[in-house]
Amino acid sequence: MAQEEGGSLSEVLARVGASHNITDLAHKLHFYDHWAPDYDQDVAALQYRAPHLAVDCLTQALSGPPHTALILDVACGTGLVAAELQARGFLQLHGVDGSPGMLEQARARGLYQRLSLCTLGQEPLPSPEGTFDAVLMVGALSEGQVPCSAIPELLRVTKPGGLVCLTTRTNPSNLRYKEALEATLDRLEQAREWERLLAWPVDQWELATTKFEVVPGTPNSDGFISGIVYLYRKQEASRLRE
Repeated sequence: MAQEEGGSLSEVLARVGASHNITDLAHKLHFYDHWAPDYDQDVAALQYRAPHLAVDCLTQALSGPPHTALILDVACGTGLVAAELQARGFLQLHGVDGSPGMLEQARARGLYQRLSLCTLGQEPLPSPEGTFDAVLMVGALSEGQVPCSAIPELLRVTKPGGLVCLTTRTNPSNLRYKEALEATLDRLEQAREWERLLAWPVDQWELATTKFEVVPGTPNSDGFISGIVYLYRKQEASRLRE
């Protein structure tokens, strides 16, 4: 594990580990409300790379000038993904999250044109069908957060030909969820709802919260857990009719 600095890293690891262990959605949202003011500094200490990696993938695949693309950031949290998007020239950003505390932090960034309170999995996204050029969900696909059954809702609000970018952890405690997630992703591809453009495994995703999350003898045994970025393109309406 990385060396602790004045005990602060150990406190961060304890908070993040606690969030990973909460599997009840209402309890998790309450936890995030209280965590929101410290969230950015905590995940920075954790060397959390998912927002940067996801936006890199999206930027490379999205055609056209970035400032013309309308983007939805689902489970937007404090707005880390929006900061990465703005740095690459994306300006039309909408965000949704189930935590009022997280939305308050996101609103303070001033990067979103619209922010909405929405608990995906319990209610639909507050947008019409085929609204967005791209939809991202970074860091919310795990037990006690967004259920796999909500994935089609992301597709619903994506324009035909638009992109959907997703991430999840691949550490031992999240493998059961990842298996269920990939079954859902594959079913949608078999139904010709979308096509996979990328599945990018990443060894150094974030620091492990405990030694039990590190797999010995793997590239992540330096104290990091692994994760994966998925990128899909929604099928064009003409291809769906074939």
